[in-house]
Order: sequence, then C-alpha cells, then structure tokens
Amino acid sequence: MSPPSVALITGASAGLGEQFAHLFARDGHDLVLVARNEARLEALAERLRVHKVKAHVMAEDLSRPGAAARLFERIKSKGLAVEFLVNNAGFGSTGPFLDLPVEKEVEMVELNCTALVELCHRFGHEMRARKSGRILNIASTAGFQPGPFMATYFASKAFVLSFSEALAHELQGSGVTVTCHCPGATATEFARRAGNDESRLFQRGGVAKADAVAAHAYEAMLQGEVVAVHGFLNWVATQSVRLSPRAVVRSIAAALNTRPE
Repeated sequence: MSPPSVALITGASAGLGEQFAHLFARDGHDLVLVARNEARLEALAERLRVHKVKAHVMAEDLSRPGAAARLFERIKSKGLAVEFLVNNAGFGSTGPFLDLPVEKEVEMVELNCTALVELCHRFGHEMRARKSGRILNIASTAGFQPGPFMATYFASKAFVLSFSEALAHELQGSGVTVTCHCPGATATEFARRAGNDESRLFQRGGVAKADAVAAHAYEAMLQGEVVAVHGFLNWVATQSVRLSPRAVVRSIAAALNTRPE
C-alpha cells in the first residue's frame, strides 16, 4: 500500500502560505504545515478540518542549519509521500546593506535560498523516483532586477528564479514539474516584517490580495508552468527590465524601495 500523498507548505502560518493550505485542502489533499510558530500552525490546522483532510503540524525554523534535513526525516518517519512541495517561506529586509545586521542578511540567504535548495533536492529525488510530483517555488518580481535598499532580498529571489528554471529543464519528461511564481507587491505580513510597508512600492496602490496571488500560483503549478508572474502590469514590468539600461533599472528599484519624502 502506497503512503498517503501530501502537500508540504513552508511558511504556512500566515499570508500566502495560509492561502495555499486552504487551496490544497479544498481539493482534498492532506498537508504538512511548516513554520516557526507552532501555535499559529495548530490554529490553521483546526480551521482546515472543515475540508476533512489531515494537517500535520511541524514547527521548524528553516533558516537554521540542519532544519531542512530534520524536517525531511520527520516526514519520512510518518510514512508520508510529498507530492506537492511549496517553498513559500522567506523574508526580506530594507535599508542600506552595510547598515543592516549581517547576521540577519545571512539568515535570509539561508532561508530564501539554502533551505529551498535542500528541500528541492531531498523531496525532488523521491518525486523523480516515483515519476510524479510538483514543486512550487515562490520568488518575486524582485528577482528580475537588482534592488538597492533591499539588496539581499532581491538577489535571493533572483537565485530562486534562476535555480527553478534550471531545475525545471532538467526534470523535463520525468513526471516532476517545477514552477517559479513571481508575485509583485502583495498584502501580507511580509512588508511590515521587511520594513518596506511605507515604501513607494507599497504606497503607490495596486497591491495585490494574498488569496488572488495564491490562486494564480496554485493554478500555474497545476498547469506545469515554469515561470508565472502575477498581474499584467507586473508582467509588463518584468519584460521592460530586459530592455532598459541597467543603471535605469537600478535607479527605479532604489526609488521604489524608499519612503516618499
């Protein structure tokens, strides 16, 4: 008898992660919910019971060394097969790079990049062996250009975008798909935690709702799209970056990442 198939969602306690949990549960998938805050995960698991699915709560701080490997072993010990891997956990920071605590910048790279790579490798290996699975990596429109005053965050999302595209190509014909979803400004806790909720980017209007962004990403994953950008204007912006002088791109990003005077 094959083990039950589940969706693993990191950063599941709020924002896009919580929305993804509802989408998978709505479609009858059991879940592994991962984040640092166990109480919030338990509260989410309770709300998901209406869908008659199992929600396994696993509190882990994936920015810490060994956390991804520990999570993998915990899931294996329960006899669960991860059919859907959603790498949603991540955070940002705002300000001149040299004025920010270096420990936090390194922690950001560990979570946004290193943990994502390790989870893709560990669970992707099993998916390829089964010839079945879908990986959804959450990047950002930030990944299409450098971002002064959010330098590490923009660079981390550029890594996620490039890595996801390459992995998707390698897995063609294997039964495993990789989708990189790139939202623009979205109304979640991210902006407040990153310190850019008062930046021009978030004050100019047009900030997307989390449920709409998650639904777009979910559908892109189901369709096996490699790169999906949420919102027509965001798509236009990502295309214009390719045609614009790099100095102009840097200047626009820098302006959007600062507060209006």
